[in-house]
Amino acid sequence: MAHAHHKTDSQTVDFQVDPVVLELGRRFVDAGHELSLVGGPVRDLFLGRSSPDLDFTTDATPDQTVALIKKWADNYWEIGRAFGTIGMRKAGFQIEITTYRAEAYDPDSRKPVVAFGSSLTDDLLRRDFTINAMALKLPSLELVDPFGGVRDLHASVLATPGAPEASFSDDPLRMMRAARFAAQLGVSVHEDVRQAMTQMAERITIISAERVRDELVKLICGARPRVGVDLLVDTGLAEFVLPEVSALRLESDEHHRHKDVYQHSLQVLEQAAELETDSEGAVPGPDFVLRFAALMHDVGKPATRRFEPGGAVSFRHHDMVGAKLTSKRMKALRFDNDTTKAVARLVELHMRFYGYGDAGWSDSAVRRYVTDAGPLLERLHRLTRSDVTTRNQRKAERLAFAYDDLEARIAALREQESLDAVRPDLDGARIMALLGIKPGPVVGRAYKFLLNERMENGPLPAEEAEARLLRWWAGQPESAPAVSAPSAPDAGMPPAVVEPSPSEESK
Repeated sequence: MAHAHHKTDSQTVDFQVDPVVLELGRRFVDAGHELSLVGGPVRDLFLGRSSPDLDFTTDATPDQTVALIKKWADNYWEIGRAFGTIGMRKAGFQIEITTYRAEAYDPDSRKPVVAFGSSLTDDLLRRDFTINAMALKLPSLELVDPFGGVRDLHASVLATPGAPEASFSDDPLRMMRAARFAAQLGVSVHEDVRQAMTQMAERITIISAERVRDELVKLICGARPRVGVDLLVDTGLAEFVLPEVSALRLESDEHHRHKDVYQHSLQVLEQAAELETDSEGAVPGPDFVLRFAALMHDVGKPATRRFEPGGAVSFRHHDMVGAKLTSKRMKALRFDNDTTKAVARLVELHMRFYGYGDAGWSDSAVRRYVTDAGPLLERLHRLTRSDVTTRNQRKAERLAFAYDDLEARIAALREQESLDAVRPDLDGARIMALLGIKPGPVVGRAYKFLLNERMENGPLPAEEAEARLLRWWAGQPESAPAVSAPSAPDAGMPPAVVEPSPSEESK
C-alpha cells in the first residue's frame, strides 16, 4: 500500500493508494502516456473513505487504452467508448478510464456533445465541482488541484471550477447533483452556485427523466435529505422536478391558521429516516420508499384545502388525492411500477391510524389495517409515528401511546392467527364444489363474501364457514348479479379495500 503526503493550508493529509492503482499508472507512463486518478475517489481519499469504483483520466485514446489494459485487466468493456470511456475490472476494483475531454450540451438536446481534450487541467475545468476536480498523477501521486478543491473541501462548500453558468450549461443535471451533494456530504452551496441554479432552473427540463430520477433517489437517501430538498425548492428547481413539494409552501397562509405544511413535511422526512433500522431490522436504511412517502404524504393538501365556518381549515381526502398526485409524479420520473405503487399506497394509508386513540378499533378493524398495508406495514408504522410534529407534548405522547397500543394489538392478533396473508376459510375449489357452480364471476362474489366474514370474525372452523356460505347462497338470486350486504365500518376506520378476483375483473 503506497502512502502519499500532501501539505494543505490547514493540515498534512496522509492517505493510502492501492498497489493496483500504481501498477496501472506505470503501464501508461511506460507507454508514454499520462494517467491520473480523478474526481470522487480523490475527494474520498481526503474524506478518509475508500471506494471500490475508481475513475481515471488519460491523454491516451480509447484504442490506446484498450491496447494497454486488455491483457492486464480481469475483463473489460467498451460500452462508453463513444464518450471516451473504457471500463474494466481488476482485483475487485471497478475501473473506468476516460480520455481527456471537454463536454458540452447542445442547448436544445439531452445528449452530450463529446470533444476530446489534450490537457489534464482543461479536463478538470469541465468537471462539475471543485471538490471533484482534483487529480492524483500516477505513479508519482502528485496532487493536481488547480481550482482549490482541497480548500473547498475543508470549508465544506460546493463551488464550480469555472463560472457556474458555464458548468450548468454543459450539463444542467449538475444543478441536481449540487442538491444531492448537499444532502450526501453535508456541504453548503456557494452563493454563485445557488444564484446560477435559480437563474437556470428551467434548463433541467432538457435532461431525461431517468437521469433526474437517479439524482433524486441519491438525494433522498443521503445523510441530510432535508437540506437537499430545501435547496431544490429554494432555487426553483423543484418547480420542474417535484412541483407538488414546492406547492406545499403555499400552505403557510398569511393568517397562520395552521402549521406550515412544507416545513412539517421536511420534518416528517427527517423523523422517518431516524426510524430506519440497521441491515438486520425490519426497514434497513436508507429506505427510499419510506423517505419519499414521508416527503410526499401531504401533497394532496393544497388541492383539498377548505376554510370552514369559524376559521378552521380542513383537508378532506387529502390522503387519496395525495396518493394519485404521488403516483403521477413518479410515473413522470420513470420510476418502476413496484416502487411507485408502494410509495403511493403509503401516502394513501397515512391517515388510517387517526381515530384509533379516540374510538378504539375492533379486532376486525386491526385485521383490515394489517391486510391493507400488506408488506408495507413496517414502513407504515414508521411513517405514522413520524407524522407527529406537534409542539404540544401531551398530544404527541397521547398519539405515541395510542400507536404503541395498536402495535401491541397487531402482535397479539398475529399470535392467534396468520395475519400476513388473510385468506377466506374456503378456497375457490371448495366453493365451487359446495355450491355446484363453474368458474366465473359468481365464485369471485362468494370468495369476497367469505373474505369479509374472515375479516369480521377471524378464522372459522370449516363446517361453520360452509354453513355461512350456504346461508348466503340461499339468499342470492342465481340469475341476477348478487352482492353481499356490506358490513358497517368500524369506528374511525374506512371499509377495507378488497382486491377483486380475476374472474370479477373480466366482467
